[in-house]
Amino acid sequence: MPRKARLDAPGTLHHVIFRGIEKRPIVDDPKDRKDFVSRMGHIASETDTMIYAWALMPNHAHILLRSSHLGLPNYMRRLLTGYAIGYNLRHKRHGHLFQNRYKSIICEEDAYFRELVRYIHLNPLRGGMVKTYGELGRYAWCGHGVVMGKFKNEWQDRDYVLSWFGKRAGEAKKEYRAFVQKGIAQGRRPELVGGGLIRSQGGWSQVKTLRRIGLRARADDRILGDSEFVESVINEAENKLKYQFPPDEHDKEVEKLIKKICKDQNIGIEELKGGSRRRKVSRIRRIIAQKLVKDYGMPSAEAARQLGVTTSAISKSLSRSALNKST
Repeated sequence: MPRKARLDAPGTLHHVIFRGIEKRPIVDDPKDRKDFVSRMGHIASETDTMIYAWALMPNHAHILLRSSHLGLPNYMRRLLTGYAIGYNLRHKRHGHLFQNRYKSIICEEDAYFRELVRYIHLNPLRGGMVKTYGELGRYAWCGHGVVMGKFKNEWQDRDYVLSWFGKRAGEAKKEYRAFVQKGIAQGRRPELVGGGLIRSQGGWSQVKTLRRIGLRARADDRILGDSEFVESVINEAENKLKYQFPPDEHDKEVEKLIKKICKDQNIGIEELKGGSRRRKVSRIRRIIAQKLVKDYGMPSAEAARQLGVTTSAISKSLSRSALNKST
């Protein structure tokens, strides 16, 4: 069976997993680990890729990231190829280091962001790299210590992660700590990294329920989300050919549109893109989102990046607009 094409658009949230060939190690010692983490952060900064969670294990790694305008393949190619060349030179070896193709899963942010951060950051504890939760906070090869303030990585977006757990730093850190600790007892989470049908429907029990009552929903092993989210991502990918502005022309047109609407409505672009929930700002953001997606043919993930919100927020905004028109 031919493998499916990757799904990606600027601003898309991905859970990326890659493994050593034949389950062999991808790091042998602290020098390898430092080299890998340094490359991961340096390339993220250069490409405007946002990294939220990560865990480097002996024979595989997980990264939760948001792709930039340069795309996920650009970032991953530079990271994996550059590291593999350096590793081979240092250890005087030849051949492939990584197993064929890395896995990238597009994630429904509102439903899964917190779960994925927790799942990824608990990997060293589940894998026996550390023995206790306390040791996990002092483990340098995982993003958990950065969120807890034990380490500092300028390229890891700690503030965004904590914003999902509270408005104030102290409160958010406390909530994050409690949330991660609760996940220890859950063990491995196949529904977060397993087959697309299970993943897309929210777990095996949900799949069996749907089968029992004779309902089928669209699923895809490249996507983590409910059926509606899966449908929207696939449709967006299928309609991507409609979105064919030359990059420079497209950026100018979008910038001109956003500036004009903000000026006409007397609101600042910074407030629009800063996530403000003021009713007027939300209404204007909804108008702009509808124009970008419906009139310009822009993918929802790119519209979300332009407006400083999540892809699911754009989808909800468009759904609201459609509902208002029908009533």
